[in-house]
Amino acid sequence: MTKPQKLELTWIGKDEQPRLEPRILIEDADKSYGEKNTGNMLIYGDNLLALKALEQDFAGKIKCIYIDPPYNTGNAFEHYDDGLEHSLWLSLMRDRLNVLKRLLSSDGFICCHIDDSEGHYLKVLMDEIFERNNYLTTLYVQVRYPAKTLKQDMDFHKEIEQIHIYRKMFGAKSNLNEKQSSFDKFNFYIEELRPGIETKLGGKQAVIFNKGDYKIVQKEGSALGLKEIWATGTILDGNSSGRFFRDYLTGRVDKDGLGVLYKIYGIGDDSFDYRYFTGPQRAGATKGKYFQGVPKSQLENPEVKQTTPIENFYDLAASFGNCRTEGSADFRGGKKPEILIQIILNHFSNPSDWVLDSFLGSGTTAAVAHKMGRRWIGIELGEHCHTHCLPRLKKVVDGTDQGGISKAVNWQGGGGFKYYYLAPSLLKEDKYGNWIIDERYNPNMLAAAMAKHEGFKYSPDEHIYWKQGRSTEKDYIFTTTNFVTVAFLDKIHDEMQPEESLLICCKSFSKACGNRYPNITVKKIPNLLLGRCEFGKEDYSLNIVNMPHTPDPSQEGNEESPEQSNPLLPPLAKGRNGHAKKNRTQKNLFSEGDANEK
Repeated sequence: MTKPQKLELTWIGKDEQPRLEPRILIEDADKSYGEKNTGNMLIYGDNLLALKALEQDFAGKIKCIYIDPPYNTGNAFEHYDDGLEHSLWLSLMRDRLNVLKRLLSSDGFICCHIDDSEGHYLKVLMDEIFERNNYLTTLYVQVRYPAKTLKQDMDFHKEIEQIHIYRKMFGAKSNLNEKQSSFDKFNFYIEELRPGIETKLGGKQAVIFNKGDYKIVQKEGSALGLKEIWATGTILDGNSSGRFFRDYLTGRVDKDGLGVLYKIYGIGDDSFDYRYFTGPQRAGATKGKYFQGVPKSQLENPEVKQTTPIENFYDLAASFGNCRTEGSADFRGGKKPEILIQIILNHFSNPSDWVLDSFLGSGTTAAVAHKMGRRWIGIELGEHCHTHCLPRLKKVVDGTDQGGISKAVNWQGGGGFKYYYLAPSLLKEDKYGNWIIDERYNPNMLAAAMAKHEGFKYSPDEHIYWKQGRSTEKDYIFTTTNFVTVAFLDKIHDEMQPEESLLICCKSFSKACGNRYPNITVKKIPNLLLGRCEFGKEDYSLNIVNMPHTPDPSQEGNEESPEQSNPLLPPLAKGRNGHAKKNRTQKNLFSEGDANEK
């Protein structure tokens, strides 16, 4: 049986997808700030590994994802063949979009900001991943004035960027624009000056007024006014008045003459029991109008807000030009203004929803989500996670950030967030080429990591030591670095309830333990993990330029003391994420957030 064909992009290395290690996240309590129970998360680390780390707890929970990935303008790839760099960009995007889709809730949306360097390829790629029928629209954003010069030698001036909008699946409802009900458009009044000619049209009672038998007056709108609507285009198929005009009034000009008014009874949903129609007013014309009264629903609930469609073009050139220091975070080249994120979150999320940005940049998405009462997760690997995001978000919590949308939403401060970094890879190769557990893993970290690898929720029982995590109410996991003996296994089995099951992960165990109890499985670390995923890989971004090593100040300040209270933090652990220290001038594609080169 042949595989059904479908439209899709193909590129070099498309089938080479990474096998991601599900890392644990470690809180640095010294960098966490404000209220600790909000759930908000600032994560430092490679965004693909960080997304994988979130998957177990957040799959199907994120309502709105906004990402602003590198635009792949070509400047970043001077050392690569054009076809190769394009393929690398597509692979990097594909890998991240696949995980992001799993994180989205069934009624969620993803909004991907891009320019025309890769925007069309990204659209086709997102059609493939999210399915084309889930594409909603592309928002076009003017980001600079026509008169602003970028480079004198450029042939084209880029003023517009795009945001592709997809839903997770059918049924997701965006928030349309709202406006207070009013009678402003119901400002037409028809005066019958002489009796018309009574007749039947389309099975309905009708009165025909010739030109001069009536007068249409336009003045201030009211509950007794009428709204003028052209009977043309989709209106002719879209409602009962349009269809009536199409079926029974079109072409009657030859019989009734120009400038005729028709009063048709038994049509419409307003307070009148009739509706007025006009035919063509001049020779050769075919179009007409009808006049609709205020809908009964609006008359009965005058305070109910009406909705209008979401616009797909926004002129934010002024905002882009003035946002450089919003949040006291001076971030040149690619920073997004808070008003743009406010527009996105207004339409595609609600208060208390989860919002995620895995290219956090200077922290704009997290700052706006916080001010708008959303729960948020921001991921950033660049040094600006500490120089920009962290201080900016602290100011938001304190209420001292009064720029951006603060005054519009009356932001006074509050809330908080926790700061996390990725644990190092669980396994590493020793000098003999054998895979061993990284020595930076203390027992608690190892237990948490093994629970994540095996699909258990890490939640140590306060009273029963071997219940470190569970996958169901009766299925548990226990990880130990001790040698597991038969006596040890017998003791645990005596404490278990008959319906409970247990997975024991250990470095070594007695052979007699293997099949001793049907409800206890014993596995050896690292053997049970090998081949599942890529261990020892810390960075899934593309290193564009590899320069000689120089000290990186962003790696400082993460040393842990033995007194640290968090049980997942290893004593005396130094460095961050177990990464080899990176050179500040080394450029990492897909770790720069809104630092796109424009």
